[in-house]
Amino acid sequence: TGSGQQSVTGVEASDDANSYWRIRGKSDGSCQRGTPVKCGQAIRLTHVNTGKNLHTHHFPSPLSNNQEVSAFGDDGEGDDLDIWIVQCSGTYWEREDAVRFKHVGTEVFLSITGEQYGHPIRGQREVHGMPAANHHNYWKAMEGVFIKPSMDPAKHDEL
Repeated sequence: TGSGQQSVTGVEASDDANSYWRIRGKSDGSCQRGTPVKCGQAIRLTHVNTGKNLHTHHFPSPLSNNQEVSAFGDDGEGDDLDIWIVQCSGTYWEREDAVRFKHVGTEVFLSITGEQYGHPIRGQREVHGMPAANHHNYWKAMEGVFIKPSMDPAKHDEL
């Protein structure tokens, strides 16, 4: 049901290689590699294995009847419905912080409440959008790679 786009699901295992997402800036290139992500910053989340962006739109999700969240686009290129705002408590999204992602286009929060699929993705949980901030829409990075910012070539003092 829904849009027919690729499902986005959640699993318990934090080391599932199919659960890795890359943080990117909006399509205007406003996020340089290695730069800390600011609270309130607009980002895109691109699935590492498929190159599709985390996306939502006004379709009901199949299990909870909240808003469907899908994977959309090709090679990291999608549309304006791929943009999320990072909501956190400080200046920057710190490694250990739980954060929320609020969708720019529809104003829902990326959420997971526990509804599980049966066949063919048995045990995987539905990821969806909810209209209100609550305890179901906190997310925490469990694994990942921090990329140190590049040195400014103008300040490089080696020959």
